[in-house]
Amino acid sequence: MVTLETIRKDMAGLLSKDKDIHFIEVRADTLDEALADAAVQFDTRVVNLEYEVVERGFDGFMGIAKKPWFLKVYQNPDTIKKTVIGKNGETVDAEDEEFEEKIVSKNGEYFLHHFGLDIMLKVTMPIGDGLPVDPDVVLEDLNRPDTKTFDADLVRSIVKNGSDGEYKTIGEYNHEPSADAIFVIDISSDEMKATATINPPSIGGADVTVEQIKKALTQQGVVAGISDEKIQALVDKPNYNEPVVVAEAVLPVDGKDAYITYNFETDRSKIRAKQAANGQVDFKELNLIQNVVEGQPLAQKILAEQGKAGKTLYGRYLEAKNGRDIQLPLGKNVRVDKDGRTILADANGQVLLINDKICVEPIMEVEGVNIKTGNITFLGTVIVKGAVEDGFNVKASGNIEVSGTVGKCSLESDGDIIVSSGIIGRDEGKIVCGGSLWAKFIQNTTVQVEENIIVTDSIMNSEVSAQKKIILNGKRAQITGGNVFATECVLAKNIGSEGGGTETVISVGFDPRAKKRLEELLDMQNSNIKTLDELELNISTLENMKKVRKSLPKEKEENLVSLLEQKNEIIEENIQYNEEIEKIQGRLRELKNIGKVYVSGTVYSGVKIFVRDEKDEVRADAKSVTFYYEGGFVRRGKFEQPNMDDIKGPEGYS
Repeated sequence: MVTLETIRKDMAGLLSKDKDIHFIEVRADTLDEALADAAVQFDTRVVNLEYEVVERGFDGFMGIAKKPWFLKVYQNPDTIKKTVIGKNGETVDAEDEEFEEKIVSKNGEYFLHHFGLDIMLKVTMPIGDGLPVDPDVVLEDLNRPDTKTFDADLVRSIVKNGSDGEYKTIGEYNHEPSADAIFVIDISSDEMKATATINPPSIGGADVTVEQIKKALTQQGVVAGISDEKIQALVDKPNYNEPVVVAEAVLPVDGKDAYITYNFETDRSKIRAKQAANGQVDFKELNLIQNVVEGQPLAQKILAEQGKAGKTLYGRYLEAKNGRDIQLPLGKNVRVDKDGRTILADANGQVLLINDKICVEPIMEVEGVNIKTGNITFLGTVIVKGAVEDGFNVKASGNIEVSGTVGKCSLESDGDIIVSSGIIGRDEGKIVCGGSLWAKFIQNTTVQVEENIIVTDSIMNSEVSAQKKIILNGKRAQITGGNVFATECVLAKNIGSEGGGTETVISVGFDPRAKKRLEELLDMQNSNIKTLDELELNISTLENMKKVRKSLPKEKEENLVSLLEQKNEIIEENIQYNEEIEKIQGRLRELKNIGKVYVSGTVYSGVKIFVRDEKDEVRADAKSVTFYYEGGFVRRGKFEQPNMDDIKGPEGYS
């Protein structure tokens, strides 16, 4: 709602802006020249100007009847630079400079001058712990032979309250024009600087005024660079018989060259190891890889700036250089955004600056994963030419290929994992794979794979699960000890070991995760049913009470409403649980392959085979056999080679 106070605030804001608006009148042969002239005088850029055309220019015909443009030019108040006064009295740009706002103590000052026929006084108030002006000192200064009269009370009032930066008339004096101060304006031969040299007045003479100096400059043809601040300072505190600068040419400002701002660390020596909260440095987390995702901004070109022309005191233009443009440093797997300035990643991977060009490498190659590399987390494919040593981890959004061995460590990949020399987890190693896993052998390791596991030698004492098939197809192709799960099938030459030894369990024909989720859902559903029974009892009690009494106390009524809401929420929850349970049960019933275990060599006694939750515990060694489900039992048949058309080797790897 718009209120009177809102309107007042808005009007106050507009008034504040209007006070900042000034205009100048300029004439030039063309509109562009007129605006350039105004930009120099306002010390700003042309884009910050607004103007009115007072008289439209005319080029004339063959130079005849040529007419200049006449503009009234304003600066947009939103672009006017705000300035503050620095510690030493200098003007500081509040936007370009970080000005530390700090109260600096300063004594009050007074300036007593004879202007025209009047005695005039200006007083500045003290700042911070500064001392105020002593009125008696001012009054004593007024006791001169040429003083005619002055108002002592007014003097004390001005000294007490200040004069708001202006001169106030406090009396009169006997003016002798012949005793007036005189000054000379000198302009340098290069038109870059003008100075004023003042000779002091005698008794009865008038001081030089700001208006006199500005008028003298204008009469000598100075049209630019007149400094009101310098002239006012000279009038306040005249520096007699010495030239003082009162006007300076507006110097040209060359435009800044274009440059690139990077959103990643380009100096790899500045990359540091990760530090824990307690200050300890984890030398396994070296942070050497700067991962980026497709579409992520990597760098931006800051455009070159146009130079800002200068002007001599007589208005002659001083040309400025425009900033130089540069090419975008585009390397591999990067692209330019629609703005033509921002460089984006065109793939997931590691961002690098190679030969001064920005590149994204989707494949990372390392000699080995150890103390030199630290742990690796990479948005792409990681190729390890050597081994992954104990205690180090590799995470990749693509694939992981290891030419050496994998020790007691963790590998996590959204794609495939290929381990040429095998995995020795020492009961702590863990492999998580979003695709398929290829390995020579797996020992004492936990393995979770979304597709297939293909091993050429053996799986020993490991917890291994695959959402499709587990295939051992080498010379040994043996599974010994541990738990091996596969949704579709397991193929091996030998399972178990002579004389029993460690327990070996093979499970097929179901989805382990779906089964686990089904158990969780059934538990939650049973818990909800118990909760519903309790709610029904409490709701029934309160409703019967309400029937008898016609109404319930406020607390009990609120409790009844809350119980009914809980009941509805649980019913809705159970509906969702039922839908998910039916979906999982249907999936488990309709598995295309009901699950088989194929053994071309020997299944040793003591091995436990589960097919669709039914168990066959092998009591005596069995050779060349296939385990499958039929009629609610695990059956045994002759060995048959399973269809493995859907299993293909990893593509694109060494």
